Amino acid sequence: MTTYTLPHKDFQFVLHDLLKVSEQDIPGFADLDRDFTAAVLEESGKLSSDVLHPLNAVGDTEGCTLENGVVRTPKGFKDAFDQVREGGWTALDVPEQYGGQGLPYVLNTAVNEPMVSANMAFNMYQGLTHGALSAILAHGSDAQKDTFAPKLASCEWTGTMNLTEPHCGTDLGLMRTKAEPQDDGSYKVTGQKIFISSGDHDMADNIIHLVLAKIPGGPEGIKGVSLFIVPKFIVKDDGSLGDRNGVSVGKIEEKMGIHGNSTCVMNYDGATGYLLGQEHKGMRAMFVMMNEARLGVGLQGYAQAEVAYQNAVAYANDRLQGRDVTGAKNPDGPADPLIVHPDIRRNLMDQKSFVEGARAFTFWGAMLIDRAHRAEDAQADGLISLMTPVIKGFLTDKGFEYATAAQQVYGGHGYIEEWGMSQFARDARIAMIYEGANGVQALDLVGRKLAVDGGKHLMGFFDMIKSFIKENEGNEALKSDFLDPLKQASKDMQAAAMYFMGAMKNPNNALAGSYDFMHLMGHVCLGYMWAQMAKAAMEALDNGASDTAFFETKIATGRYYMARQLPATGMHLARINSGADTVMALEAASF
Repeated sequence: MTTYTLPHKDFQFVLHDLLKVSEQDIPGFADLDRDFTAAVLEESGKLSSDVLHPLNAVGDTEGCTLENGVVRTPKGFKDAFDQVREGGWTALDVPEQYGGQGLPYVLNTAVNEPMVSANMAFNMYQGLTHGALSAILAHGSDAQKDTFAPKLASCEWTGTMNLTEPHCGTDLGLMRTKAEPQDDGSYKVTGQKIFISSGDHDMADNIIHLVLAKIPGGPEGIKGVSLFIVPKFIVKDDGSLGDRNGVSVGKIEEKMGIHGNSTCVMNYDGATGYLLGQEHKGMRAMFVMMNEARLGVGLQGYAQAEVAYQNAVAYANDRLQGRDVTGAKNPDGPADPLIVHPDIRRNLMDQKSFVEGARAFTFWGAMLIDRAHRAEDAQADGLISLMTPVIKGFLTDKGFEYATAAQQVYGGHGYIEEWGMSQFARDARIAMIYEGANGVQALDLVGRKLAVDGGKHLMGFFDMIKSFIKENEGNEALKSDFLDPLKQASKDMQAAAMYFMGAMKNPNNALAGSYDFMHLMGHVCLGYMWAQMAKAAMEALDNGASDTAFFETKIATGRYYMARQLPATGMHLARINSGADTVMALEAASF
């Protein structure tokens, strides 16, 4: 019942009018001209609309099944995966020496969004593989890169990350999985991991598990954790596949959503593994995969809101219900379409202004990753490290909120499975939990990221906003609707940061306000994006752009965000300033 269409104009606007990718001094960016990105995005959009989205409901209703130790994916998934592989979509930003196209990560991010909107569960198979590949490229030996990277790049083999165990989630220092050293330099890995996305399936010849485990005799806690490459099938010296390794699927989890992805309990029974990186430095290697995954999960949040929004708009235009209070808009029909009503407009504007702001924020974050890696820019690396918990936490919280807001537009039909809106909400919900639950993201932001390098990156972000406001303060078209609200929101964020600096006498004051700060900062980030997008749209109109409706719509949408959404920073600041007393007032037994 649902459809998906790539919002092509908006992608091009963000890449070229806002980020001006082809003008950046980042190696490889000069190739990203409008014609090139348009051609790539058009093909990605077709694949997403025509191949992947029709399988979205199939994956949801059929799910994955475990048969004689092998996981079977839903009907049509394998053929679609073959098409994705054959099109080279899995290796856009992978170095050419490993079979990739060597394109910037920002383009890979843009290409990934429509695939996530079209079929989030399906896209996870290649998304996790990309993360595993990145970890191996960052920390693997030359032999490991040569053995695993080309096959992972092509998704002939797929990858996973294995962190969580039945008794420990975020606190990985409690893990019990062990890795016993062997005379040949390998390890025997034994233990159980749970919640392993894409843990097993029938779409690839081999599955390469990255498994956190402890080497006996190592340091206690998280300092004793190492990372291992554990393939489903042993890889021989000539690259061919050998015997089945000692890894098996215990069961497939029954989940609220993303049914098309196989979330497995994985059992390791003396499985042969190979150390990735250094002993007892597993978290350093795993964080390469986790940080990339967190940006990807933030994208999942708003990408589900995008597809839900598209269908809600279509329904609001078609569904006849009531009359416009200012006069009939469909006088020849029995009622007016839903979209005439102000509360429906409010709902849709909330969704639209969030999704477009979130897209700009995420693509900007991806460009920072490119600048950090391709230009070896430490400042960009520090800034994206600061932004990562906000991208993951804020965008997934709001993505779920607006997926359910789109469901609300449908009224009763939104609650009926055949209309498809329930799946978007159910699929979006997991993004708030995995890759570090959002409460943990907030704690990471306030407890660690704000103070990194003496607060240099936080102050750098404030300076970026101040500089933008100062450079454009003479622009009357921007001032009252965009610059003034952004200035106030930035002041709210600075006041919250100052409060945290004085909260060290009672750390609970900072921790009790961390979730509000993550949302406060998220609004400031989107407000900053909207102010820049409004300026870019105004410049396009001043330069005689032919598509005036698009740019005028962009400005009006941004004006809505600044007036109706950005003032939430004041509410979050008030909550933060209230401290921890009310939060911690009850004894545990009183709950």
